[in-house]
Amino acid sequence: MSAIIGQKVPNFGVSEWVQGMPTNFDKEKDHIVLVEVFQVNCPGCFLYGIPEAINIYNKYRDDGVRVLGIATAFEDFDKNTFENLKMLVETGQVIGETQKALSMYGQLKEGNKIPYKIPFPLAMDNLVKSSEEITQEKILQFIYPQIPDFDSQPEEYRNQIIQRVKDYMSAKEYSAETFEKFALQGTPSTILVDRKGILRDVSFGQSTDIEAMIEKLLNEN
Repeated sequence: MSAIIGQKVPNFGVSEWVQGMPTNFDKEKDHIVLVEVFQVNCPGCFLYGIPEAINIYNKYRDDGVRVLGIATAFEDFDKNTFENLKMLVETGQVIGETQKALSMYGQLKEGNKIPYKIPFPLAMDNLVKSSEEITQEKILQFIYPQIPDFDSQPEEYRNQIIQRVKDYMSAKEYSAETFEKFALQGTPSTILVDRKGILRDVSFGQSTDIEAMIEKLLNEN
């Protein structure tokens, strides 16, 4: 079941929780739920996404807003692992491109550790080994949501995009359940669900609207 904004939200996928009590959308009735989807090897997640989620957690946790974190993997499968997520939670240590970027911006403590603890529940997305045949139909299903006017583009451009998607799918070792169920475009991403369990927003990248959306949901009856 794919997620559709304005409809009942399906549960996200989890392989294992590393922090906090296990939960899901169907267990969070009467709560507004914000899910921060990130990768451990994702500088933007630690520069923008996670700090924003921590701010929302601290500001609205007593108002019926639940913040959850899901670590996913759609690339760099050797770095975006459960083991590195567990290391992050237990020691605060970051790796790869995240480490390089935070170090460059002077945002690490000694030992390549972030200077704060993520306070909300954290889990690893459910990763399934990819074994499906890559067909033209699947390639186009991937392209159309991102390039709605794809069919009207020049043939050379279409062929280039098809080849890029084919190469991406060929290199993709795993399918990440939450990432694909909510048709995420990358990380950091946020999933916002209202008190009635209706999916209200899915956003990619640095968001300036998420707090305003939460305020609006808090004022709804």
